[in-house]
Amino acid sequence: MSLIKYLGNLGYGSRREVTALVSARRVTALDGRAVMASDPWVHTDLRIDGEPLDPAPGVVVILHKPVGFVCSTQDVPPLIYDLLPARFARRTPVIAPVGRLDRDTSGLLLLTDDGALNHRLTSPRSQLSKTYRVTLAHPLTGNEAAIFSGGTLRLRGEDTPLLPATLTVLNAQTAEMTIHEGRYHQVRRMFVAVGNHVTALHRVAIGGLTLSDVDLGTWRVLTDQELGLLPG
Repeated sequence: MSLIKYLGNLGYGSRREVTALVSARRVTALDGRAVMASDPWVHTDLRIDGEPLDPAPGVVVILHKPVGFVCSTQDVPPLIYDLLPARFARRTPVIAPVGRLDRDTSGLLLLTDDGALNHRLTSPRSQLSKTYRVTLAHPLTGNEAAIFSGGTLRLRGEDTPLLPATLTVLNAQTAEMTIHEGRYHQVRRMFVAVGNHVTALHRVAIGGLTLSDVDLGTWRVLTDQELGLLPG
């Protein structure tokens, strides 16, 4: 792939804008030498205005989403892309959320420009575990764990029962719920089905990934070791 097209795909501008960047000698190598369009190049060696390039194609990002942000490129702000480099939404392909968290849900969100990986992780066949901390309007009654783990619960308007889910009670009105599918507003609807109401929802884990070192509103690229925790 040509340097001009590559930088354009990373969101650095249109073909004309990227060509101007290169012509102005703003694209350089590690040694400070200007890299021209016809020169050989390696992603990790390139700099623009002295700064390393954004992550290479195939990146997977972990984001600690706050409440109030929307998982979309086009909606009423604030958007999750306001927490990320502006170029992420202009990349080709775009760095897109792996599934979604609604505006009122916080926590762990993955994003990637790898369409095949995104499809694999969100496919019902993957049964990728997702764990949420749930705060409820009313105290738990004690039978919720058995209902959720039974594999027979049907959500309103749906014919197919939910896969078994695990509920761990933390206190009278707080619990952790692990599910293995991603139906629309699933956790909230599960508690409605047992006569309760979710007042706060926070995703704490996806598979073996957690937010242990990702502060609220911040992001980082997953390491190779962390990528190994996702379904192959």
